[in-house]
Amino acid sequence: MRLAIVGAGSVGRAVLNQASQRGHSVVAIADSSAAAVDPDGLDAAEILRRKAQEGQVGSAAPDTLFEAPYDVLVEATPTTLESAEPGFGHVERALSADRDVVLANKGPVAERYQDLQALVDGSAGRVRFEATVAGAIPVMATIAAYGPAQVSAVRGILNGTANFILTRMASESLAYDHVLAEAQELGVAEADPSFDVDGTDAALKCVIIANVLSQGDQIHRLAEADITGIEAIPTSAHQAARDAGKTIRLVGEVGEDGVRVGPRLVPVDDPLAVTGTENIVRLELADAGPMHLAGRGAGGPETAAAVLADIDRLAE
Repeated sequence: MRLAIVGAGSVGRAVLNQASQRGHSVVAIADSSAAAVDPDGLDAAEILRRKAQEGQVGSAAPDTLFEAPYDVLVEATPTTLESAEPGFGHVERALSADRDVVLANKGPVAERYQDLQALVDGSAGRVRFEATVAGAIPVMATIAAYGPAQVSAVRGILNGTANFILTRMASESLAYDHVLAEAQELGVAEADPSFDVDGTDAALKCVIIANVLSQGDQIHRLAEADITGIEAIPTSAHQAARDAGKTIRLVGEVGEDGVRVGPRLVPVDDPLAVTGTENIVRLELADAGPMHLAGRGAGGPETAAAVLADIDRLAE
């Protein structure tokens, strides 16, 4: 497949770097200020060097990307809320041209799912979005394999930053502010960690899952989710949880009542009591019972692996 990548952050750069290993070629890539286009395929090493040294991937205008002879648009710009722009607009342009789209950007799927489905219905292009939920963990592929109707509920640890902070607070009896600063120093938390610690990121992922499970019968949005973050949890709460043989985790839940995200007490021997930055998702299957999928839920190479898995499925 010939790929056009919008977004040259950690995910976009990783897709560019890994694509040739999977038999695909990148014919265009754009960041916020410029684009590089070559119908014969870009030199990944040269693009990455230029981005690192000059701050942009090329010298062409960003919109020239859409004129490239691509098969799949990879949308890897930062997630935005409400209108989900500019990501949604990028998807619309690709589908209007009957091209396939693979999303790493959660915004269009979580905030404008109904609009997205309308675009797909009117296009010969297809949309995949494995990378929008739990990084490399194949949540969407597993739901598709069993069928959404077979999944009655989903619970999971869907944000590595929040899980790292809670793990450190519990194991070392450290205050929230201290551990957050440590996470930022290690690169586990962003300079502005709001999306991670206030529960928004986990809720967006749960909203995407809820929309897939509802199969169009009900549209879920972030504004309707019940969300509580981890910022106000005192160190003493972790001690009380330990004394009860439990631990505190930020748990995302999808069920008949919609989407909920918040701190929950989890038994220390429960599969959901993962530590560090690991993610885990529990699917409740009608015939097979609970199924756990665990692994790395974030990171450039990990998320790029999910993007490329979607591209492989489209190629097949």
